[in-house]
Amino acid sequence: MEQLDEEKIENQVYKNGDALKSFDDFREYLRGKVNLGKKLGMDEEQLANSAQKVADYLAHKEPPKNSEERLLQELWNVGTEEEQHKLAHMLVRLVLHS
Repeated sequence: MEQLDEEKIENQVYKNGDALKSFDDFREYLRGKVNLGKKLGMDEEQLANSAQKVADYLAHKEPPKNSEERLLQELWNVGTEEEQHKLAHMLVRLVLHS
């Protein structure tokens, strides 16, 4: 499986910038990426690892576009690496079960 690097994440964020304007659109965008990962055979741990990399990029490089994203960013920034990983799992589950 190909590793996510910052350049690939950045390209996806800019390519899909409109998808990040509202939280509902962001959630649908994330759902699409999670479903794609599942089709490629990724398990929840692999999905969470990928989500963690993307969330870390967003927290440090992209300003939040709505209050929900601001809350996620602030939680991310105050969390330990273990808490961030758990939050990534929660985000994956959010889109899988909604």
